[in-house]
Amino acid sequence: MNFRGIGVIAVAALALLAGVSPAHAQATFKIPNPFQAADLKLPKGEYRFAQKDAGHLTLRQESTGKEFQVAFTKRLAQPSPPHDDPELVIDAVGNFVPSYTEYVTDYVLAEVWLPGEDGFLIHVMKGAHESQTIKGQKVK
Repeated sequence: MNFRGIGVIAVAALALLAGVSPAHAQATFKIPNPFQAADLKLPKGEYRFAQKDAGHLTLRQESTGKEFQVAFTKRLAQPSPPHDDPELVIDAVGNFVPSYTEYVTDYVLAEVWLPGEDGFLIHVMKGAHESQTIKGQKVK
């Protein structure tokens, strides 16, 4: 084989590798209330979470197939011992909107923990709130 043949094979191999994206952990969650994820307001339901790139997660609404991109602000180191199952942390906060006569609860996605990975910080809630944890299922 000559050098030209080797060069063609090397270029083809690099082109194939460039099209392969690294595999990221995925998990599905049943979220029981409408919630806010970054600047999105999403309905309750089942969602698949996966890392899209270095700054975003993809949330796929399982019933419709719609996908939403959510920015995360930083990665969170795994606790010791590490999480065995995927988890979401959702902050519940009271709100008097849309009027001062009706009290509602807003649910805000705060953290995402996918199996075998550091966590993703989505939002930090300031002020009084209650954190809730939702367990998910690994996607193979």
